[in-house]
Amino acid sequence: MSTYYVSHGSPMLALEDAPARDFLKQFATLHVPERPKAILAISAHWDTNVPAVTAVSKNSTIHDFYGFPSELYQLQYPAPGMPELARRVKELLVNAGFQTVVEDKKRGLDHGAWVPLLLAYPDADIPVVQLSIQSCKDGAYHYKLGQALAPLKDEGFLVLGSGSATHNLRQIDFSATGIVPWAKEFDDWLYESLNNNRHEEVINWLTKAPHARRAHPSPDHFMPLLVALGAASEKPTTERIHSSFQMGTFSMASFAFHGTGPK
Repeated sequence: MSTYYVSHGSPMLALEDAPARDFLKQFATLHVPERPKAILAISAHWDTNVPAVTAVSKNSTIHDFYGFPSELYQLQYPAPGMPELARRVKELLVNAGFQTVVEDKKRGLDHGAWVPLLLAYPDADIPVVQLSIQSCKDGAYHYKLGQALAPLKDEGFLVLGSGSATHNLRQIDFSATGIVPWAKEFDDWLYESLNNNRHEEVINWLTKAPHARRAHPSPDHFMPLLVALGAASEKPTTERIHSSFQMGTFSMASFAFHGTGPK
């Protein structure tokens, strides 16, 4: 099974028409050939000091945003959990040298996980487990985190990173009619680097990418991509499965990393 990174953008993606919404509604049908046993979601919106994994039997829906229309807060995604997958994730990470991995027996799914899954798997009948990022750590750390999880894709589990290919809330332009140059330059660099297997550049994106800190003032929305990339094979084929922009600066690019076999 391939690994994936999707851009989820604003939580309003769950309600408003947009090219990225149309893409996610077709994601499972067009891009995931097998129904996964369960989904491991790595969201930009769960940030902890050490890796943490949800170990619940049923997921609650976290509405971790403010100031949006009331109908958005009515949406629920009651997917089952899978504590045995949580234990497997912990086992893989501990064996890879991540000494402390927390099993969280209370936390539900934040909007970085449930918004894309609501569109891609609206029946909410596939178990979902969520893994946190550590924005206090660098790109190499998150790539290694993904490498530890590589066996999951060969065990029938879907590894899904969720963030935004560019994410700068202070630069949003609600009246934008085109793509701002710096966002396009970063987006082009990301695609070209992944497409040409320049993974070291992507891992060290803060020093290699044009406008890196403008595209991502905080690294949280980029780190899930590195986890998904690390969980693929050593030399995966990268496919850009979606490309669009919102509000001039938000790249909604999404990628599939197709492996050639066990890592």
